[in-house]
Amino acid sequence: MPGPPPAIAAVRSAVRRVLAGLATAESASAATELVLVACSGGADSLALAAGVAFEAPKLGLRAGAVVVDHGLQEGSAAVAEVAAEQCRSLGLDPVVVRRASVGEGAGPEDAARQARYAALDAVAAELGAAAVLLGHTRDDQAEQVLLGLARGSGTRSLAGMPSRRGHYVRPLLGVSRDQTEATCTAYGLGVWRDPHNADRRFTRVRARRGLAALEAELGPGVAEALARSAEVAGEDADALDALALAAVDGVDPPAVPVAHLAGQPPAVRRRMWLLLAQRAGARALTRAHVLSLDALVTDWRGQGPVDLPGLVRAERVAGGLVRIAAQGLVAR
Repeated sequence: MPGPPPAIAAVRSAVRRVLAGLATAESASAATELVLVACSGGADSLALAAGVAFEAPKLGLRAGAVVVDHGLQEGSAAVAEVAAEQCRSLGLDPVVVRRASVGEGAGPEDAARQARYAALDAVAAELGAAAVLLGHTRDDQAEQVLLGLARGSGTRSLAGMPSRRGHYVRPLLGVSRDQTEATCTAYGLGVWRDPHNADRRFTRVRARRGLAALEAELGPGVAEALARSAEVAGEDADALDALALAAVDGVDPPAVPVAHLAGQPPAVRRRMWLLLAQRAGARALTRAHVLSLDALVTDWRGQGPVDLPGLVRAERVAGGLVRIAAQGLVAR
């Protein structure tokens, strides 16, 4: 008996691996566990919905869906209802349509993202879901890495999107966009084409076009290679973060001995600065902030304090210490 088409098999296999882990890890009574697919009506999330609808019952999991209507485009409510109906036709239950409240953010993309995750969090909490599954693919991962390279970011940024963070899970990071499209075609699913995906005002659209240009110039396989690099970078970043956390836990902030900082490898020490600053209440540190902090140890010339976002200050004080704390708490 012939198996499913290759694209469907790839999606199902990726979903099966993730759901099997959830069924094992989340609860001994996995039959009561609910997983939710975040579905926009696009090819990636519809393919994910199809894969989850097929695989979840075999593992004793209940599977539903959440469709978020951002309300940013004319006819968005109708688009959301069509996506919800297709999820129901696949056998997902419950299927919830939730209108998001898009406010102000760093930009339209950021504002929509914040509203979307707030809506997903709310529905997951209301239904007691064990996980929310997101339809990001290998191509999305490659675009994320490309953006990290363009920004000159560190290893953590180059690691792209994690396969799991909290209750959010991304089963399709090893599946291509072509495969999700082919899956929807094989199922006869009507795919919604988001007009924003052709709008060059959005960073992600420019990254997508840039990746396509690289594929055209360097040959196929660039997206796969970038996604593979993200996986390696993620493993390295996890290891360095663990070393930095252990090193920070070995001191008593806000006063940190210079000798302890100086004895760490640069990659570990710079992660320590981030952890120490976050614990003091700082936020959104840039590379320039971290290098200024590092100079208190590696290039000490009697310079003054380093002011950080969030009204946090770091300075080198008597006794061979660096003190990092909310302003007003830094004392000599």
